[in-house]
Amino acid sequence: MISALVYRDDGASAYEETALDAARDAEGTTWVRATAAEDFERVAEAFGIHPLSVEDVRNDARPKAEEYDEYTFVVVRMATLRAGEQVFEEEVQTRPVGLCFGDDWLVTLTRRELEPINYVWNAIEREEPRMLRFGPDFVAYRVIDRIVDEYFGLLDEVGEEIELIEDSIFEGPDPEVLEGLNAVRRDLLSFRKTVWPTREAIGVLSRGDPDYVRETTEKYYRDVYDHLVELVDLTETYRDLARGARDIYLNTLSQSTNEVMKTLTVVATIILPLTLVVGIFGMNFDPGASAFNMPELGWAYGYPATMLGMALVSVVLLVYFRRESWL
Repeated sequence: MISALVYRDDGASAYEETALDAARDAEGTTWVRATAAEDFERVAEAFGIHPLSVEDVRNDARPKAEEYDEYTFVVVRMATLRAGEQVFEEEVQTRPVGLCFGDDWLVTLTRRELEPINYVWNAIEREEPRMLRFGPDFVAYRVIDRIVDEYFGLLDEVGEEIELIEDSIFEGPDPEVLEGLNAVRRDLLSFRKTVWPTREAIGVLSRGDPDYVRETTEKYYRDVYDHLVELVDLTETYRDLARGARDIYLNTLSQSTNEVMKTLTVVATIILPLTLVVGIFGMNFDPGASAFNMPELGWAYGYPATMLGMALVSVVLLVYFRRESWL
């Protein structure tokens, strides 16, 4: 689907898809958005957009900014947490957004309608004075700024998930905790691959390197660049938190294993002397053959005395282990 909007200081006018050439030649600033891949070539032909720019959007290229003779081309990615096809409940999914802007026109290329673009589009249709007064580079900034703002929401969700996982760690070892940590680390890695090149691309625009970014707009791109620097720092912080939580979980698991092993060792240590006693009295030497062959077998209280002695040994060992804080 192709939509066209022409705006001037006195208002905005919408054009039908069939009037694409009229919108391009109209007085004022023209904004055309294509929300389906099959419409990219038609819009590119109307505005002289290079096929490589179209290919970058179609192939989900990494975020970047490039300068052409007739326009500036920027690719950014919209990132959201959505249910994925892997074992994880949610994963970072990105959608490419291509922005081409010249002296008096802006073209946005996406494979579907996206909320940040709709938000800015509706602001122009409502004839927001600030939007009507500035050119296409400013509108491109508003779209990019809206996309970057949603990055913070994504990181907030990841941060809350890390907090929940940290609380779960101290409740005891649970395989789902480790699975959740792996999911968070995977999300942060995917997000890092998006936010780092985006920062580089916006850094090019904030310095005013492209001819089609006016000096009055550079400060707005610098503001977006500052947000991206903050996002990079937050991403690294959350990665450290996730790594630390994973180490805590593994230490907790190791400690739990050590407690189990200590308990089993104590039990084995108590049973060992009892096994020795039972082994000795289970040798079945005939006391009638020699006075030295287990005379206790002929004692009337031999069995009770043996059981009492074994119980006494167990109690002594338990008291000793308790005093040594082994139990």
